[in-house]
Amino acid sequence: MMSNESQAPLLQVRNLSCAYGARAVVRDISFDLWPGEVLAVVGESGSGKSTLLNAVAARHAPSAGQVAFALKDAGLQDIYAMTEAQRRMLARTDWGFVHQNAADGLRMNVSAGANVAERLMALGQRHYGDLRAQATDWLERVEISPSRMDDRPDTFSGGMRQRLQIARNLITQPRLVFMDEPTSGLDVSVQARLLDMLRMLTRQMGLAAIIVTHDLAVARLLAQRMLVMQGGKAVETGLTDQVLDDPQHPYTQLLVSSVLQP
Repeated sequence: MMSNESQAPLLQVRNLSCAYGARAVVRDISFDLWPGEVLAVVGESGSGKSTLLNAVAARHAPSAGQVAFALKDAGLQDIYAMTEAQRRMLARTDWGFVHQNAADGLRMNVSAGANVAERLMALGQRHYGDLRAQATDWLERVEISPSRMDDRPDTFSGGMRQRLQIARNLITQPRLVFMDEPTSGLDVSVQARLLDMLRMLTRQMGLAAIIVTHDLAVARLLAQRMLVMQGGKAVETGLTDQVLDDPQHPYTQLLVSSVLQP
């Protein structure tokens, strides 16, 4: 992770709240995310963590607050003040979004290679040989044999689909990736392989990431910092090891102790 001293944050969230009708789901959350930093958002089901992720990723407009992202040529800019076209371009270039269900982040009716290369084509790349070479490189980086290049994702296992979704997101070299329960629903051995790959790729690429998870072991493995949510509020935040080894809030203590019980 790069030093916070000499630069602005990559992402700045201020007083963010989200509601569905009269029901508040996210309440007044603020945090900064720095280049190369991985933040885990943890909490039980219904705590508001996925709603927070979607609001920060411009997928669900907040009812109050601001989300600002550091554009390469313009510094911190309010993403909800951008046009829809600007946000769409941001999502295709500097951002990635890894869904819990890989089918939500893939085009299931086209080949694996086309899924990976599609983001490059959206940026104007058209040379078939170059696109195929870059897709091959990324399939190998996520441990999928290039021999599966022309196979459709519906012929892949759950773990392979998730790795394919990651390749699709990372091929444009984004600076920030959002991940919503990326290992949920996978077998334990498949989870471990995927987590090792994610940890390696985030470090190699200097990626910043926000990872929503209910699994504290995932948070400890991948994230330098943690935000604990309960009832839509951030009840504790800090360095991951510090929060997990010495939790201060009663809710965090309960989460940690429930994991540690035999």
